[in-house]
Amino acid sequence: MKSDQPDTILAIDVGTQSVRALVFDLHGRIVARSQVHIEPYYSNYPGWAEQDTGVFWDAVGQACRQLWVQPDVERGALACCVLTTQRGTVVNVGADGQPLRPAIIWLDRRRATQLSPISRKWRLLFALGRASQTVRYVRENAEANWLLQHQPDIMRRSHKILLLSGYLIHQLCGRYVDSTSAQVGYVPFNQKKQTWAAETSWMWQGFAIQPRHLPELAAPGAVIGAIHAIAAEHTGLPVGLPLVAGGADKACEILGSGCIAPHLGALSYGTTATINTTHQRYIEVTPPIPPYTAAIPGRYSLEVQIFRGYWMVSWFKREFGQHEERIAAERGIAPEALFDELVCDIAPGSEGLVLQPYWTPGVRVPGPEARGAIIGFRDVHTRAHIYRAILEGIAYALREATERIVKRSGTPITELRVSGGGSQSDVALQLTADIFNLPASRPHTYETSGLGAAINGAVGMGFYADYADAVRAMVRIRDTFQPDAATHARYDALYRGVYKRMYRRLK
Repeated sequence: MKSDQPDTILAIDVGTQSVRALVFDLHGRIVARSQVHIEPYYSNYPGWAEQDTGVFWDAVGQACRQLWVQPDVERGALACCVLTTQRGTVVNVGADGQPLRPAIIWLDRRRATQLSPISRKWRLLFALGRASQTVRYVRENAEANWLLQHQPDIMRRSHKILLLSGYLIHQLCGRYVDSTSAQVGYVPFNQKKQTWAAETSWMWQGFAIQPRHLPELAAPGAVIGAIHAIAAEHTGLPVGLPLVAGGADKACEILGSGCIAPHLGALSYGTTATINTTHQRYIEVTPPIPPYTAAIPGRYSLEVQIFRGYWMVSWFKREFGQHEERIAAERGIAPEALFDELVCDIAPGSEGLVLQPYWTPGVRVPGPEARGAIIGFRDVHTRAHIYRAILEGIAYALREATERIVKRSGTPITELRVSGGGSQSDVALQLTADIFNLPASRPHTYETSGLGAAINGAVGMGFYADYADAVRAMVRIRDTFQPDAATHARYDALYRGVYKRMYRRLK
């Protein structure tokens, strides 16, 4: 590790509900932190999710400027800046670099109904691989295809079609460049080779995107530019500060959890709940859906998502938790502490109440017909049982996904690292350990996506020789929850006897 100054790293984490600016030292400790809350999206029509791009850029500037008034923050001590953002949010910009329309947020559910034909060769190959339905689903959900059908003038005027990461990088340094690890969405990207798709790929026929629309790609950890004068005025960052490629927030979260070996399972209890493992081999958990590119160059994240995962916890709190929210405000404590108390007296298994957490359907597993369900109601059940059943149902779904990853990869998972908002709940961590029958650990910081971005910066600037060295120095475990054998036996019986049968019976 270098001993030269400057030796701190700024990670800008643009999430779905807030923008955070985080200064890390080279031991993974947070030196300073600021947060600006944003509206996730607005919806003019059912299923739409859009946001003005200025909301993100203004919040980036505000979050950075809030740092400079804090004690012990020295702009001159910054070695670099790294950006990590929400995945799959699309921005169309004109020749002047300005957005042509609001960003289409990753939560958007509009679908194109008129698709341009693809060649007979590809149709035959998809039919032989039983992938025709999946490919059609992907094409219908591609933002560019919807825009071509409904707003063709926007597509005609689009100089670049960027993900949110690429747009904000251009705002910061003036270059159209983006990280390979940020390419998550309906774009012609070859995940196996971690580059844009070959000109012979079906994706150029399947998506209304041309090569000229896309930015240059860089590997995570590469220096991709420097903060220019306009961005410096907006953010207060020093002109010329190196900008290092990070990755999508989920990829950085996995890295910030220290899950860089395939036996470590990275659970994310966020808006979308996920299980990820990092591999050097390209493995499709649900063929033909490819793995994601990791925040480490040349590696892959095997991921299974439970859409609307811990969103269901927020839904419960909004609809049924006003009492706890009010008491927490009066006591000046976090509402999560009271919600943990709410379920502590409920026995594992929620007295037979079982939840299927498919509030938003998937592509193939579960299929587009999937719906959420709660079964097993009796007169003894209260809202506390519902809350615990939500936590258990998410963990059941992630255990099922984990079993699929292990089967496809051939590598057992021996330990879990849990990040995201739900990771702050002791009840959630303990029932996760009990359902999986694995130790479930909480990293030393809640800001794992920001920490992962900082690790990209530390390696990119040469402070560490490689990612293994950086993770050893910058990631630590705060708490570990061990499974209880008797509780696991109870959960295992419910998982095998009830939960795994629910989807087929309800389908």
